[in-house]
Amino acid sequence: MALARTGQGNTSAGVITERAIEVFEPAALIFVGVAGGLKDDIDLGDVVVATRVYAVHGAKEQDGRSLVRPRAFETDHELLDFAQHLDAVGGWVPDGAADVSFRVHFAPVASGEVVLNSRDTPLARQLHEHFNDAAAVEMESAGVAQAAHLNRGLAMLTVRGISDKADGRKHAADAAGGQPEAAARAALVAVAVLDEFAARRRSDTGPPPGDPPAEGLSAAGTVSAVLGRSSHSLGAFGPLPPVAGVAATARPVGVPGRVPLFVGRAHELAELERALSAGPVVVQAVHGLGGIGKSALAARYALMHAGEYSQVVWITAEDPAGIEAGLARFALSLEPQLGTSLPIEALAARATGWLAAHSGWLLVLDNVVAPSDLDELLAATGTEQGRVLVTSRTAVGWSRIGATPVRLGVLAPDEALALLAATAGTTPERLDGGTLLCERLGFLPLALVQAGAYMAQNQSVRGPDAHDYLRLLDRYPAEMYALGDEDTDPERTVARVWRVTLDRLADSPLAGRVLRVLAWFAPDAIPSCLLDGLAAQPALGRAINQLAAYNMVVHMGSDPNDPTPDPLLSVHRLVQAVTRVPDPADPHRTPEIIDEARDQAATLLHVELPGDPEDSATWPRYQRLMPHVDAFSEYGTPETDTPDALWVLNDAGRFALRQGAVEQAIQYLARAYQGSLRLLRVDHPDVLVYANNLALAYERAGDLGRAVPLLKHIVTERCRILGEDHLDTLTALANLAGVHQAAGDLDRTIPLQERILEARLRVLGEDHRDTLAARADLASGFASAGKVERSIELHELNLAERCRVLGEDHPDTLVSRANLASALKAAGRLDRALPLYEQSFGDARRVLGEDNPATLTAGNNFAIACRAAGDLTRAVSLLERALADRIRVLGEDHPDTLSSRSNLASAYRAAGNLEKAIPLYESNLDDRLRELGEDHPDTLAARNSLAVAYKAAGDFSKAITLHEDALEEFHRVLGADHPATLTARNNLASSYRAAGDLGRAIPLYELTLADRIRILGEDHPATLTTSANLGSALRAAGELDQAVSVYEKTLHACHRVLGADHPLSRTVARNLAALRGDGDSPGNRTGSA
Repeated sequence: MALARTGQGNTSAGVITERAIEVFEPAALIFVGVAGGLKDDIDLGDVVVATRVYAVHGAKEQDGRSLVRPRAFETDHELLDFAQHLDAVGGWVPDGAADVSFRVHFAPVASGEVVLNSRDTPLARQLHEHFNDAAAVEMESAGVAQAAHLNRGLAMLTVRGISDKADGRKHAADAAGGQPEAAARAALVAVAVLDEFAARRRSDTGPPPGDPPAEGLSAAGTVSAVLGRSSHSLGAFGPLPPVAGVAATARPVGVPGRVPLFVGRAHELAELERALSAGPVVVQAVHGLGGIGKSALAARYALMHAGEYSQVVWITAEDPAGIEAGLARFALSLEPQLGTSLPIEALAARATGWLAAHSGWLLVLDNVVAPSDLDELLAATGTEQGRVLVTSRTAVGWSRIGATPVRLGVLAPDEALALLAATAGTTPERLDGGTLLCERLGFLPLALVQAGAYMAQNQSVRGPDAHDYLRLLDRYPAEMYALGDEDTDPERTVARVWRVTLDRLADSPLAGRVLRVLAWFAPDAIPSCLLDGLAAQPALGRAINQLAAYNMVVHMGSDPNDPTPDPLLSVHRLVQAVTRVPDPADPHRTPEIIDEARDQAATLLHVELPGDPEDSATWPRYQRLMPHVDAFSEYGTPETDTPDALWVLNDAGRFALRQGAVEQAIQYLARAYQGSLRLLRVDHPDVLVYANNLALAYERAGDLGRAVPLLKHIVTERCRILGEDHLDTLTALANLAGVHQAAGDLDRTIPLQERILEARLRVLGEDHRDTLAARADLASGFASAGKVERSIELHELNLAERCRVLGEDHPDTLVSRANLASALKAAGRLDRALPLYEQSFGDARRVLGEDNPATLTAGNNFAIACRAAGDLTRAVSLLERALADRIRVLGEDHPDTLSSRSNLASAYRAAGNLEKAIPLYESNLDDRLRELGEDHPDTLAARNSLAVAYKAAGDFSKAITLHEDALEEFHRVLGADHPATLTARNNLASSYRAAGDLGRAIPLYELTLADRIRILGEDHPATLTTSANLGSALRAAGELDQAVSVYEKTLHACHRVLGADHPLSRTVARNLAALRGDGDSPGNRTGSA
């Protein structure tokens, strides 16, 4: 029996059949395969034996009509009779085989030129109208039948298994395994017919000379003896000639005839050329992940350099049996007459002897599983005679056979896009979304070819569209990873190719568990410590190494910047994606074990996260683990989050908030809070913790409308469950007070802070850290309310207490010193504030280190104090250093870095260097818009600062436009009464005044002054500033009496609240003196405050 694979289409099938008939001169021809069913009473998996074959695509187009001109080929009567007899006696299933329940139908088969996957197309209607007795449709039988007809009416039978119903659901049927099952059943029928045919022929002619009696033959032997008309025996030729005298074949043996759509790999080809052309290397191994393109590279090399070798032989070497079969095929290529006289073992030995006796050959061993499988072959051939090129998924063991291993990686992005586009039948420029799809598929050649083939077959009228494929991949990942076009080998899809590797590791189930857990992390730089909870060493290390040996994971070494360096691993992103997709038919990816792996990944992340993200010592560890938290949160869904996952999201969200990634923080913290409501009681302590952290993130984002109600809810619940004096209740109150303070609602802030301080003094005592923190908060509240003296008193007391209780160098003490300096600066007492700022900076450097974020903040504050004191040279130098340090330590986009950039711009502006200040303000606004969004209070402040700079540069039109936009945004986001809104209104009035538009400036100053008195009080420094500015505007408008009255009232309040030496007091005094002198005196500074 000879077996020929025809490929798809009637033309290809006819050509291959014609050649097979010429070479083998068969007595009969059976065509076996799958088809689409056309009748409702024919089920998937049933078999259709053709009574005749219709060639349905013969027609004439005329006058708008298609005139059908079909051809029909009748089935050989004898073969059909055998089939019908076997069906009648139930002879399809061999004795001893498991019962297979299917029906065999005898009916015509339609054979066309396109795949039919719909009941409502022109072809479907044509079949219904003109070939309505056809039971199945396919694309090859007409070509095979015509070839048989042209060769003296050779007996021919078509047997087709029904793999789909040609009704639009072909992909689903194929994905469910319909084709292999249908093909297997068609094969059962074909083999049974062959056995019957052979038995009848033998009974008619008797056994060939030298053969045993027929009843002693196996079925396979009977078929082999009967179907071929030519018979040769070894005895007809005498003894075999020495292999040394057997000439090489004219062409390479076994090499794929062409390597379709081969792109890139120039470097790898050059490396192979160097290695295989330079002695003494005789074995070269190319290893890499399944689907990476190892076979394509080897085939490309073999075809390019075939002329340089005496013989090129390609063997698929997945196991010893495959090696033996490949060698036997090579022997038959050398001496075709041996096919009827030598068994496969002898043929393989003959080929091995030929390689040992000749030189200058290239032997390609494709897809080797283990280097040890090659020991016998390499020893027998003597590799010094030729060159051996091996491809394998295995990364280890090659040195023991003298091979030089080369790891093959993914394609470069441009090469990947070229391959994808070419497979899809278009160009990179015309493939919309191609770059995104290449990235999604990880630049893996197998996946790119599979996706391109699918797009080529399923394209719309617009042509192939990668966005369509991406949408399908998101919605139907399991199906898409298993589908290409109709010609895609189901065994060569990304859904299948790595299952083979895990099948080979079946004796190590831990390796599969490791891979499934790794699938939930980022693909690169995975710390191996994340896997420690899966198993103890050395079993865990062995499992990782087994995966690495098959290139399923890659060892990346260690991070030299990690003080406790963990070995790092990487996994191809597409391996991860396939591993995460459940498939009930794959024992390595059942839904249950996928869920188990996801939950295990959450637990492992929870264990490895280093604790309190407020501690800067934990930040390096968080930074290394955050990509894996990001990946886990992206791959999982809120509905599948476990308690461990919620803690991971909570801690990661707090770290993101500390790093200034406010949007990411809110996303994580909101998911943790919502998940806790799903998994826990509403009043569970963890629920309140998650709610509290989410509220603080809302506050940082400036979204006080969501922060305040959430914090009020927490306070209510903690009061109800824990009591008013419980520490957690007081902490919740402190957080609520902080949000009220940020909202400018000082009437609520200070009473809350006083209540908290009183309770902590009573419950914890005056020396407790929480008591000292409560006093600091109250001092800050007084400062916001403009009660600077009270603020200074509390800060001085707190500093003394912290020095006594905690010590001079405790971080809390350093904070108290900085807070006191800030209060003194606000009061205009720079002579006391500046030394304290400098001391705080020096202490922080000494105690916390140069790069601690608190040290960077202390340096920034000292620089701002220098600017306020008029030491602009020192201020600029310190701020330039502070900005560089924050960029280096925190990154370009951290909020603290953006603040430093804004502060430096302000120093440049104060120094009159507007050429440097304005571009810095502009870039700062762009950065805040990008990082924080247009509604964040810091973004609004950046817009306001840029407007002030434009005003300083005399560009009043730009300044006014920007101030007006900023004021509108402050109104919308924070409300009309927020202190920041009032500041924006004051600044807009100042720009009107500077532009000479006093008609708009004075009413706006008056409105702002009235609102500040109402909201902040008459004695608040901001109120006094607006009052001073109003006086300047009245003076500029010539309203001198009103100006004097406003100045006098403002100066009196400044002396009472701020003291005579405060900068605002001095400015108002100078302006009043100049006004009383009936004009500007030389040296007198006038203008707004």
